[in-house]
Amino acid sequence: MYILLWILFGAIIGWLASIISKKNAKMGLISNIIVGLVGAFIGSWIATLLKLGSFEIFSLWSFVFSILGAVIFLWVISLFKVSRR
Repeated sequence: MYILLWILFGAIIGWLASIISKKNAKMGLISNIIVGLVGAFIGSWIATLLKLGSFEIFSLWSFVFSILGAVIFLWVISLFKVSRR
C-alpha cells in the first residue's frame, strides 16, 4: 500500500516541479513519477544538511522540500541536455 502512496506522491511532486520549471509539456507520467521520487530524496538530503531533520512521513515540510529537490533535479538535467548539444 505504501508503494502506491509513494508513486502518487512522486507523480504530484514531479508534476508540480515540471510546472514550476516550465517543462510540463515535455514530460509524461513516468517522468513525473521519477522526477518526484528523486526530488524527494534530494529534498530530504538538503533538509538533513540544513539540520532540519529527516522527513520520514508525509508532511507539509516534506512536500515543500520534495518540490525543491525535484526542481533542482530538473535544473541539473537541463544543464546536461544543454551541454550535450
